[in-house]
Amino acid sequence: MAADPTQLQRLALLLGPDPFHLENLVNHLMSSSNDQRSAAESLFNICKQAHPESLLLRLAQLVSSSAHTEVRAMSAILLRKHLTRLAGNDDSFLYPRLSESTRSAIKNILLSSLQRETTKSIIKKINDTVSELAASILPDGGWPELLPFMFQCVTAQNHNLQESALLIFARLAQFIGETLIPHLSTLHELFLNCLSNSTSAEVRIAALNAAISFIICLSNNNDREKFQDLLPLMVRTLTEALNSKQEATAQEALELLIELAGSEPRFLRKQIVEVVGSMLQIAEAESLEEGTRHLAVEFVITLAEARERAPGMMRKFPQFVHSLFMVLMKMLLDIEDDPVWHSAESEDEDAGETSNYGFGQECLDRLSISLGGKTMVPVASENFQGFLAAPEWEKHHAALIALAQIAEGSSKVMLKNLEQVVSMVLNSFQDPHPRVRWAAINAIGQLSTDLGPDLQIKYNQRVLPALAGAMDDFQNPRVQAHAASAVLNFSENCTADILAPYLDGIVSKLLVLLQTGKRMAQEGALTALASVADSSQDQFQKYYDAVMPYLKAILVNANDKSNRMLRAKAMECISLVGMAVGRDKFRDDARQVMNVLMSLQGSQMEADDPTISYMLQAWARLCKCLGQDFLPYMNVVMPPLLQSAQLKPDVTITSADSDVDIDDDDSIETITLGDKRIGIKTSVLEEKATACNMLCCYADELKEGFFPWIDQVATTLVPLLKFYFHEEVRKAAVSAMPELLRSAKLAIEKGQSHGRNESYLKQLSDYIIPALMEALHKEPEVEICASMLDSLTECVQVSGPILDENQVRSIVDEVKQVITASTARKQERAERAKAEDFDAEEGELLKEENEQEEEIFDQVGELLGMLIKTFGASFLPFFDELSSYITPMWGKDKTAEERRIAICIFDDVVEQCQEAALKYYDTYVPFLLEACNDENPDVRQAAVYGVGVCAEFGGSVFKPLVREALSKLNVIISDPSAHLSDNAMAYDNAVSALGKICQFHRDRIDSAQVVPAWLSCLPIKNDLIEAKLVHDQLCSMVERSDRELLGLNNQYLPKVVHVFSEVICAGKDLATEQTTSRMINLLRQLQQMLPPAALASTWSSLEPQKQLALQSILSS
Repeated sequence: MAADPTQLQRLALLLGPDPFHLENLVNHLMSSSNDQRSAAESLFNICKQAHPESLLLRLAQLVSSSAHTEVRAMSAILLRKHLTRLAGNDDSFLYPRLSESTRSAIKNILLSSLQRETTKSIIKKINDTVSELAASILPDGGWPELLPFMFQCVTAQNHNLQESALLIFARLAQFIGETLIPHLSTLHELFLNCLSNSTSAEVRIAALNAAISFIICLSNNNDREKFQDLLPLMVRTLTEALNSKQEATAQEALELLIELAGSEPRFLRKQIVEVVGSMLQIAEAESLEEGTRHLAVEFVITLAEARERAPGMMRKFPQFVHSLFMVLMKMLLDIEDDPVWHSAESEDEDAGETSNYGFGQECLDRLSISLGGKTMVPVASENFQGFLAAPEWEKHHAALIALAQIAEGSSKVMLKNLEQVVSMVLNSFQDPHPRVRWAAINAIGQLSTDLGPDLQIKYNQRVLPALAGAMDDFQNPRVQAHAASAVLNFSENCTADILAPYLDGIVSKLLVLLQTGKRMAQEGALTALASVADSSQDQFQKYYDAVMPYLKAILVNANDKSNRMLRAKAMECISLVGMAVGRDKFRDDARQVMNVLMSLQGSQMEADDPTISYMLQAWARLCKCLGQDFLPYMNVVMPPLLQSAQLKPDVTITSADSDVDIDDDDSIETITLGDKRIGIKTSVLEEKATACNMLCCYADELKEGFFPWIDQVATTLVPLLKFYFHEEVRKAAVSAMPELLRSAKLAIEKGQSHGRNESYLKQLSDYIIPALMEALHKEPEVEICASMLDSLTECVQVSGPILDENQVRSIVDEVKQVITASTARKQERAERAKAEDFDAEEGELLKEENEQEEEIFDQVGELLGMLIKTFGASFLPFFDELSSYITPMWGKDKTAEERRIAICIFDDVVEQCQEAALKYYDTYVPFLLEACNDENPDVRQAAVYGVGVCAEFGGSVFKPLVREALSKLNVIISDPSAHLSDNAMAYDNAVSALGKICQFHRDRIDSAQVVPAWLSCLPIKNDLIEAKLVHDQLCSMVERSDRELLGLNNQYLPKVVHVFSEVICAGKDLATEQTTSRMINLLRQLQQMLPPAALASTWSSLEPQKQLALQSILSS
């Protein structure tokens, strides 16, 4: 297409000798007028495509020589965008298209601009351009002049130049640190010189930045150690800034040191006493700005949290923990008794709280989680006593708030001192100051969550009456409302039996609050009623008729904006009460409630209306309660639900060092990735997560009834398997996958699939299973990996044989990858255990992390078991491939859980592949027999179960092993502690295995001894699956009058009658209905065979109620 002549003319002017035209264009690119800006962008892009060399050269000249600061600044930004790949996309990356001479000219202009420029903000932009360009071309020798130039700048007398060079070194360390290792000694010298001798604070901060960036980028510890002597100078940079009253500079230094503490805490180890001591002095200095003191605290807490890199280090210095705790307690005293708090007209629960107070709270929580209870509780106890004995209400309040904050991290130690903890809190229920009483109630609520269910079991008789009393405090509605909220926390971790004696009192008080309390108390009462109903289930029936009319009245009448939350909580409460009392009781009210919800759903609601989220959840609970009766409402429920599930995350991206502060907005969560700061609106994510969970609920509850929605839900949820902004969204998507397949399969089987057939299930399975595996491959969270494996197992169970060989191959490859990754993580933890400060508490935390890995192995075992059950012998080639991953799991150095899983996988192979599995006996059965006497009862159970299946399917291959197997089983069965609860499952499986040896290998045993020994172990009552099989076997043996079983002259018949009687009286637990009816018939016959005395003695050995039950069964 021919170029427009006027456009050619404008391009010629832009790139001509007069800079005015290009300056004008750059100004227009910054214009606030959309039209002017768009026209300028269009012309700039044409110029960029047609004459990239001339354009970039002219821009470089503008950076260097334009008289207008804003033009120099914008030109530097444009230059950076087009010279570097880091800053923009590939369309903008023009450097490779430039000739060598242009490249050279631009690089020279950039360096001379650095020497000439005096405006700080523009110097920073030129620094960025130089750093990013150097990062991409320096490693390949593309800018040989740069390092000599920078070394020269650092030694120059010009402070701006020194600062620039140091900041560029800092950025290069982040981008290409390894490239600069040959210059380490020179750099060390330069940093040392600038930190110790420079008279400019900016230069010292830049040197601090560069030194820290280098220390962090070095992978070799010896290289890092060369910088140890800089540490005192680094800290001096901070203290000098504070002494000169330059707090902004000090805060910059603190932020850099925090980065060092987080990335390389071990670097600080040798001088930790001096460094942390200085930080605590800053934290304690009340004359300093809050921001400075908070950063000093953040430094110490960052060190405490650096568990992966310096496990246990801060626990070695209890004096620091004590000082820091005192600093944080003083921050909690920074609270005012604001009248707004007492009037309780608004949600303003934090009225009177300062930023110091909020920061103190957050830090106590973090400190407790990172250091653990053994370190925190003694320090806290000592401080709390003094605070509670003091006259000021603020000190009482601070002690209770601090207790609630440290409970999560210190729960194990607090549980050992529960009496002391509970008494301390309950005594404060009587404090004269309402804010202290509120804090005591708050502590009980938090402890109910963190120390439950122990707290609920041991102290319900003290806690619930205290909370009920607090609900009578009509002078202080905020205290009342909080007492109701604490009832919610208490009952969430509570059984119906514990709540039952208190229900009358609590429900009646909550109803009084609903009718007479302020709105805040009414909202608290609704959530408490919902939780109490949920925990007490059908015991709530008797309160239903009293409670439901109030709830419906609120739902219908609370229409104005100020009551939105009240109405939303009424929805929640109604749906939970409905679920508790069940369909029959709730049915009539349910229809009225659903009509109200339907009219609400059709109305216009504001984006921040809490009704939306609460309604999504209420609908799903109503569905759970009503089951298939809910189907007619699905057309109303699903469209808005899908809309919520499809919400796009509301993301703001800024530069990590930008001045726009998005951290201060509570509704936005921020994460920093490289040089970008990403802010995400949490309310959108929470609504999305709720909606995804509800979709999963509907699929689970409605089964085949959910079929019409499968396509829309699958295309919504499958991409969310990789939604890394929010874990709950991923978890919900993962849980939904097998439910969608199950719904499709059931609908096809029951003819409710609108003409779709098996090929639809195959298509759905081909969409879901590969996506699930790809997500598993990329999943960063161990817990979600385990859920994904679990979900994959269920998908295989549903899809089964329709999976093709390639899909099975990719599942097996993924299993290998999962085992390898898990083993690597455990190895990395084992390395951590070698750290110098590693202690018992770190050991505990490490053990918990490794337990998560066991969940992964457990799910791998389940998945392989399902594949073996589904594909039988055709899976064995894959099993052979996996054996090098599974065999090491039998090792003595592995955890009991890994050994158990490895045994279970082999048990599945033997059971499902039968004859085809005989080739593995030589390898695995010796392991199996050895594991029969493992110290772990779960391993023993899996092993003796395996002995049983080998006896059943091993035929002649197993016969030579019978004697050793008997001896192993005998050890388990004759152990005096065999019937203790831990050992009971292993015992039952050993008895079952013994029965199989009697059945399949009688020619290899002394049957006159072994069979009666087996009978003497019956009935078995713990493993109900094995019990049914074993008692069926006994029944068959009696039916065929097994000689060894009945004994000479039927001497064992009374024992048989006794076992039959026990099994029959146990109902459906110990035998199938079919086996039970066979036993009843046999008993009627045996009654005739046994002499009356023997019969009478057998009956009398049964408990009286069993005798009566049996007589009635036999006579009917």
